[in-house]
Amino acid sequence: MAVIHPPTANVPTLPAHTDPDTDRTLDSGLLHELSYAFGGPFHFLLPHRFDSNLTAFRTALSDAGVEGRVYYAKKANKAAVWMERCAAHQAGVDAASTGEMREALGHGVRGENIVVTGPAKSDELLRLALFHGSLIAVDALDELDRLVTLALTGAVRPARVLLRRLPPAPSHSRFGMNDAEIGIALDSCVRNGDAVRMEGFSFHLSGYATRPRADLAGELLNLCLKARVLGLPADRISIGGGFAVDYSSAEHWHTFLAEQRPEHYHASKSFHSDDFYPYHSPVAGADALRAILSTVPEGGQSTLAAQLKDTGTLLMMEPGRALLDGAGASVFRVQGVKDREDYQIVTVDGTSLSLSEQWFNSEYLPDPQLLTPAGRAVGNGLHPACVGGASCLESDMLTWRKIPFPARPGVGDLLVYPNTAGYQMDSNESPFHDLPLPPKVVLDRLGDRPRWRLDRRAAL
Repeated sequence: MAVIHPPTANVPTLPAHTDPDTDRTLDSGLLHELSYAFGGPFHFLLPHRFDSNLTAFRTALSDAGVEGRVYYAKKANKAAVWMERCAAHQAGVDAASTGEMREALGHGVRGENIVVTGPAKSDELLRLALFHGSLIAVDALDELDRLVTLALTGAVRPARVLLRRLPPAPSHSRFGMNDAEIGIALDSCVRNGDAVRMEGFSFHLSGYATRPRADLAGELLNLCLKARVLGLPADRISIGGGFAVDYSSAEHWHTFLAEQRPEHYHASKSFHSDDFYPYHSPVAGADALRAILSTVPEGGQSTLAAQLKDTGTLLMMEPGRALLDGAGASVFRVQGVKDREDYQIVTVDGTSLSLSEQWFNSEYLPDPQLLTPAGRAVGNGLHPACVGGASCLESDMLTWRKIPFPARPGVGDLLVYPNTAGYQMDSNESPFHDLPLPPKVVLDRLGDRPRWRLDRRAAL
């Protein structure tokens, strides 16, 4: 006989890890002032957290005795402040469009510190990368042919190239070249040595597991050795991104997955656990890099770190989300609350287009904090509420889940979604209904009197 659960019984929660910097910002009184000033939703950014995440990756490389370079994957967040931090710390940038590359160059990142990725790059992007001495991850043979032609017809230096390797079977990736194509590409690089400098190999791998990255990195090292026999430099490999972020504790995450059911969502929306980002990861960020470096790749006799050192090969990586861990949050003002039988529907002054997990037919699960004009909401009650956007679309839900708030949300309160800098803020943004895009506010100093400024992203 089926067990019938009361709709509001055991409403699941997923609190984010406690974050002192975010808490200080919530308690400063600044967020209500900014909400009033902007008249709509906004994001706040914490650049010092980017700096500390970058340092953690560099420390992992140093501790392993590996020469490496960190490139920030710009697609993770459009704000200019991250380019400013990369320029200040001589970090690299991963750009996949002419717009991204111009933003990086315009904010002080040197061309040689940019790696250009993405499939089927335009001639405009290839030419820009060529003139600025950027490293180009070539994804296909026709792209290599176009790049050679461009280099031979007006470049003052050879094109710097990585050849992107297709992940091994049973991969269904659309990125990279198979064995036969890699062989043809190497022959082309040898023949066109005046136009192309082949510096190594790269791959694009989905997911967050560390073992497959170490295994494929080991394969790239073997390819480098074969390329060197042909007289090519091949002195570096790129393992791309895919460094997980740990948003919540293991206990909270596994409890959430076990308890969540359709009745815990508005309109009985159904999500499968595989639909969600893994909001808890036991190995995340720079620790994931440490795990990759300490792994013995398949078929090898020593760790990846040892193989990199023995072969004199530089390791490149392109983290995005992991460099933005803890580096910002998104703020929405409550502008309406309506009652349903056992929960409320909260409507905020923005849309789900500014909280981009909906783009993946999923939901951003870390609980938003309810911030009243008097401070963070407290209470012992259970006030479940979903969160809708200000548009006229039924699907415009920032949070389908009935969040168990400690107090009933009210008009004028703020909802602060934590740790949204990585991919959430602007991947899917749109001025739908002529609503302005949420501005990004950079907090250069925290404390009782925060120092803030608008992000300096240039107009494209």
